[in-house]
Amino acid sequence: MSDKVKILTVFGTRPEAIKMAPLVKEIEKNSDTLDSVVCVTAQHRQMLDQVLELFDIKPDFDLDIMKNNQNLWSLTSDVLLKTKEVIEKVQPDIVLVHGDTTTSMAAALSAFYAKVPIGHVEAGLRTFDKYYPFPEEINRVFVDSLSTYFFAPTDKSCQNLINSQLPSKHIYKTGNTVIDALLYTVNNHSEEIEGLKLKSDLKTVLLTSHRRENFGEPIKNICSAVLELVQNNKNIQVVYPVHPNPNVQKPVFELLDNKERIHLIKPLEYAAFCNLMKKSHIILTDSGGVQEEAPSLGKPVLVLRDTTERPEAVEYGTVKLVGTDKNKIITNVQLLLDDENEYKKMAEAVNPYGDGLASKRIVDILKQIKA
Repeated sequence: MSDKVKILTVFGTRPEAIKMAPLVKEIEKNSDTLDSVVCVTAQHRQMLDQVLELFDIKPDFDLDIMKNNQNLWSLTSDVLLKTKEVIEKVQPDIVLVHGDTTTSMAAALSAFYAKVPIGHVEAGLRTFDKYYPFPEEINRVFVDSLSTYFFAPTDKSCQNLINSQLPSKHIYKTGNTVIDALLYTVNNHSEEIEGLKLKSDLKTVLLTSHRRENFGEPIKNICSAVLELVQNNKNIQVVYPVHPNPNVQKPVFELLDNKERIHLIKPLEYAAFCNLMKKSHIILTDSGGVQEEAPSLGKPVLVLRDTTERPEAVEYGTVKLVGTDKNKIITNVQLLLDDENEYKKMAEAVNPYGDGLASKRIVDILKQIKA
């Protein structure tokens, strides 16, 4: 019987892959004490594969579950049943999942049914509104309730876990692995974006918006605000990598296609996106990961949501919640364009999400599981 700790890491979307990749690589570095097994569900197929290639990760299991027009019911059942088979075959000492995706929720439930301890990376995030973001808020609360080990990024996320009466002896503040991934990528890759011709004398506003709660009128409001900002500011250009979901594509292309100084492009591979963040002046986003990443690059982030499970960034001043109200978006972007002091206040604020050593801290904890 091996003395190594056998770790089964399960992830399936691009954001999960980005945040789990540096952890997988750190586990691999410690092969004398840790046995790494990687399972991907491919909840996002193509976008996942880009990250696997970037970090040179070859999964031991690829469940390949992505389907056209997949829904939460079929996705949950597919992950649950297929990870059951993997867990039974691998017999891991611990299953690691990340964050708040359907993959994480269903894989954690599968591990729980098999009575295998679960380690939750990026544990403890909360908006305290079960429908916002949907279904992520309930996913992350559910995974925490099933987990044994909690790898929380910040003091606040640790306190959320303690307040939920989860066992404090296994709650660890580690920082966020996304900073590990970001710093590795910008230091080792400088991918340019093919066909994107940005003018060096213009300030770049990077826009990302894809969350379910922003489908419909909210995304139309965002697009209208961006269009007005470009018309009123001849010194800016907007780049929007548009998510493939039809609920995003249709309104975005109807409102912003073929408009001067607005570039609608396909979703970017991670390295190219990191470099685009680095070149940007302001970032507008409803993404969770970007709220954590961009401050490490000194970029102000305006969050296109009414609440965030990352309140530390708001408190530290690296991000500001602006929601999807057209006038509020315009006012806050204009302030950063016009007021150098306001811009510097956000750009130079300290990032609360870590120093790039989260994966190492988590691995040091994992080594002690059989000790």
